[in-house]
Amino acid sequence: MAFLGSAVQRMVSAVRIPLSPLCRTTTHRSYSSEPTKEKSVPYEKTLKQDGSVSGPTKPLPRSADVVVIGGGSLGCQTIYHLAKMGMTNVALLERDRLTAGTTWHTAGLLWQLRPSDVEVELLAHTRNVISKDLEEETGLHTGWIQNGGLFIASNKQRLDEYKRLMSLGKVYGIESYVLSPAETKDLYPLMNVDDLYGTLYVPKDGTMDPAGTCTTLTRAASARGATVIENCPVTGIQVRTDDLGVKKVKAVETPHGTIETPCVVNCAGVWASKLGEMAGVKVPLIAMHHAYVVTERIEGIQNMPNVRDHDASVYLRLQGDALSVGGYEQNPIFWDEVSDKFAFSLFDLDWDVFMQHIEGAVNRVPGLEQTGIKSTVCGPESFTADHKPLMGEAPEVRGFFLGCGFNSAGMMLGGGCGRELAHWIIHGRPEKDMYGYDIRRFHNSLTDNQRWIRERSHESYAKNYSVVFPFDEPLASRNMRKDPFHQVLTEQGCVFQERHGWERPGWFNKEAPAPVKDYDYYGAYDIKKNENYKYNELLGKEYTFDFPPHHDVGTRFLTGNKNYGRHNITTVMTAQPIKSECLSCRHGVAVFDMSYFGKFYLTGPDAKKAADWLFTADVNKKPGSTVYTCMLNKRGGAEADLTVSRLETGAANLPLAPESNGDAYYLAIGGGVAEHNWNHIRTVLQDQGFRCQLTDHSEDMGMISIQGPKSVPFVLRSKSKPGHLYLFPYLTL
Repeated sequence: MAFLGSAVQRMVSAVRIPLSPLCRTTTHRSYSSEPTKEKSVPYEKTLKQDGSVSGPTKPLPRSADVVVIGGGSLGCQTIYHLAKMGMTNVALLERDRLTAGTTWHTAGLLWQLRPSDVEVELLAHTRNVISKDLEEETGLHTGWIQNGGLFIASNKQRLDEYKRLMSLGKVYGIESYVLSPAETKDLYPLMNVDDLYGTLYVPKDGTMDPAGTCTTLTRAASARGATVIENCPVTGIQVRTDDLGVKKVKAVETPHGTIETPCVVNCAGVWASKLGEMAGVKVPLIAMHHAYVVTERIEGIQNMPNVRDHDASVYLRLQGDALSVGGYEQNPIFWDEVSDKFAFSLFDLDWDVFMQHIEGAVNRVPGLEQTGIKSTVCGPESFTADHKPLMGEAPEVRGFFLGCGFNSAGMMLGGGCGRELAHWIIHGRPEKDMYGYDIRRFHNSLTDNQRWIRERSHESYAKNYSVVFPFDEPLASRNMRKDPFHQVLTEQGCVFQERHGWERPGWFNKEAPAPVKDYDYYGAYDIKKNENYKYNELLGKEYTFDFPPHHDVGTRFLTGNKNYGRHNITTVMTAQPIKSECLSCRHGVAVFDMSYFGKFYLTGPDAKKAADWLFTADVNKKPGSTVYTCMLNKRGGAEADLTVSRLETGAANLPLAPESNGDAYYLAIGGGVAEHNWNHIRTVLQDQGFRCQLTDHSEDMGMISIQGPKSVPFVLRSKSKPGHLYLFPYLTL
């Protein structure tokens, strides 16, 4: 038997092979104590079937309003909520049995508190569905266990983050408490609290059972008229092109027949990219090994809360009278050759990779060092570039929806996301602000860029348990989109921020240039870590919830002289970058490089009709006029703010502007939401049947904004011929 601490720690390296992030090779090890070879999940029941079963479990319908593909957490939650919202002619297709692939081996943890208010609401709905709604509807228990959750803070910054979570939770009525180390010891006697600042205790967190949850969801959906079919793989997606050239879902093909449908929901998890390829849809996710180990019985562990020690990057999940131990490492193993036959299979655990979690777990619960390992669980999970799911209608094909890439959080986010996805399908948009999960948050040039997907997914995985600071910037896959000013600004000390793939000027470091270097995977896979990395050094100073150093416009200190019982406070203004930039713009002139903005032309016979439908303001002014306006959706809600300039009819009078015999408009839209807005406008044109052309020249044109009280004289002096103020009337081209 292997012991969690001592036996694994006695492993000695025999041969170390250089590891490549593109092709992960397992390092060979020799063991003084043979680790367990048992691979099994810690659940009493799984839905794995013995022997071969031929054919689907139910006859296929000839047609369906919606076909959900994938019987994991998201697929089951989506069809349940579709049926609950009144759509009964819906079908779920699972190639094997429910939970196959990734859901069946998940840890099933549910933490109610997250840094986002939307995510708190999504998690709350999942908890209500699993702990209350399903049991009331079906009389069946889903396997929900409410044993509480405990977040560990080993430093003041982490504890401050938890206090913010607690404050957010109060708004939503989530019970939580900040505990001292002594109070934590009383709650969890087996825990080492010597290195703690405190903990955050959420008594109504808990654990979900994958098989019990998915079985109950599909029974409830079937009772409302939905059709759930197992042992039915999908072999193709038929797509048709209508008279306007719009691609739309037509049907789903299987070895056992074809289902006519206008809507497909891709809930295929790790296999979502392959399913997307069948319809010509890009699904930017990547598969990795994700693991935990299950211990032997631990005396005194019963009824303890689940533990998340972010600083050690480890979690401890209560498993009856044992624990499951897992986490997020900096050198995860990529699964490049995704197999279609990996339904209820597990990988061999790579102890080299997993060892770091053992050390963190033993430090937190010292008794684990002499505890045996009962089994290992290492299965495939899908991860994305920003560690957030992929949801919504795919830009390439109408009627093809995504519900995948849940970064090992599909169980706890499943209920909330399943409801939003169902609402999205039925009503054309979700109820909540789901922009952070919407596939349209990524620019189309990135979603099939394998380097970007791999590097950014790795960094997001490795930093999953890091403190979320407001001024953080990624290091992976930078310099993907650069404007013509990038090099000269870099030489002047510009510190860039990444937005939508663009390198956007942030602020200037006067000490020296701080270029962004190629990604070094944080030194993982035997890749040499970047040295003398000025940009990374500056980022490190930004890791604060206060104003970072480059924002600091003044330093306050106490003089020590009391005056009527109060300290005299002197303010010393320091010449920090943001201060000097702000004062230049306030009193003089400043130039802003805004080339990362979206730059679109809207032309064609129905361009005026489209503009009247889309924009709140009247943009049909004199040609050359510019109007600042909001852009609407069909419910009258605001999608974005932008400027719209009306152009002269006929020959193009602006760079790259297309010729137009009708009305023509130039749209300037914030770069971070350009892809979302591009797709929104295109969808409106398609749905309303407007005869228009929408042209994107964001990559081809720069954009400079000159601001400040001296901006007009500056522009006039810059012209080749003398000019006058009247040549630049307000809001004109």
